[in-house]
Amino acid sequence: MKKEHLHVVEHVASGSIAEELEIEVGDTLLEINGNKIEDIFDYQYFTQDEYIEVLIRKPSGEEWLLEIDKEYDEDLGITFENGLMDEYRSCHNKCIFCFIDQMPPGMRDTLYFKDDDSRLSFLQGNYVTLTNMSDKDIDRIIKYHLSPINVSFQTTNPDLRCKMLNNRFAGQALEKAWKLAGAGIVMNGQIVLCRGVNDGAELERSIEDLSKYLPNLESVSIVPVGLSKYRAGLFPLEPFTKEDAKQVLSIVHWWQDKLFPEYGLHFIHASDEWYILAGEELPEEGKRAHRDKLRVVRQREAPPDTPPAKLAAQYQKGLKGQGFRVRLAMFVGLIAILASVEVSFLPWASLAGVVEDAGLSVYQLRSLILTALLLVVGLL
Repeated sequence: MKKEHLHVVEHVASGSIAEELEIEVGDTLLEINGNKIEDIFDYQYFTQDEYIEVLIRKPSGEEWLLEIDKEYDEDLGITFENGLMDEYRSCHNKCIFCFIDQMPPGMRDTLYFKDDDSRLSFLQGNYVTLTNMSDKDIDRIIKYHLSPINVSFQTTNPDLRCKMLNNRFAGQALEKAWKLAGAGIVMNGQIVLCRGVNDGAELERSIEDLSKYLPNLESVSIVPVGLSKYRAGLFPLEPFTKEDAKQVLSIVHWWQDKLFPEYGLHFIHASDEWYILAGEELPEEGKRAHRDKLRVVRQREAPPDTPPAKLAAQYQKGLKGQGFRVRLAMFVGLIAILASVEVSFLPWASLAGVVEDAGLSVYQLRSLILTALLLVVGLL
């Protein structure tokens, strides 16, 4: 039986409905409209109506049933001690490519926690494998119309997926993704590519299978496996070569050209590392992996509301006239050095274009702990 989690109020917003009703820090939420609240999604779903009844328990043990009239989807102004309002779900797999298994000893505890919680996919953009999701979890996503969910597919070959995730239910779990797509839930996918495992013909098969779920499956990004020096006793994996990267890009570009005329989406995307490793120019914007953590190189100009642009404007207005001079230092990962990335591509470097006499020094950051064979953007 699942342990009941108490939803204790940590903060009440000033001027909120909760403050008006004298809900206080330390109070416990018991029910909304007679429904037990499992997590933050239950809470958001049941509090969106214009009339709700909220059952609160005070620290004294006294229970208050509050009748609330409000605007549709108006927030009550309550923050709970646990933002998820439930325990975080850990991963049930032992993936052959898992980077957490490649962590050195002696790091902080949170770096060793393997999450595979679908709720974090909606809240934080995490990718999930679906292997620890029940039918109830899937039905609840459909009922609440939650979108998008980010799914880590790796392959659509059920047997190979079981092998890669070291979970005999991993292949069967793919049916959950197809159920979500059939219900109109928007998804984004990811394939962590491992050399000699799910690349080549297997990659072709996966792309073809996944493309059948367009347009609800909006995109699939292909990222190279990240390998550290701490791999003793783990599945033998090798880094990709330049020729491997060229082959991956050839497959991706072929499918992009095939799918775009019909759907108006390029659908399948290679992360920036593939272009860097292959020694090729980055593609036009629509063909690039759309999520920031899958990119090495950013846009050439920083938006006007970003810190570098604001600092540049402030400098031009006043500091320059007072005799101040700006000296800029930029720190980049090894992968940017390998790519010979022009500093003007990086947002902070936009200062150098606005502040004409600014000096700019670029320094390489090297991790002495996580020395990787192939640096992956999301692991920097």
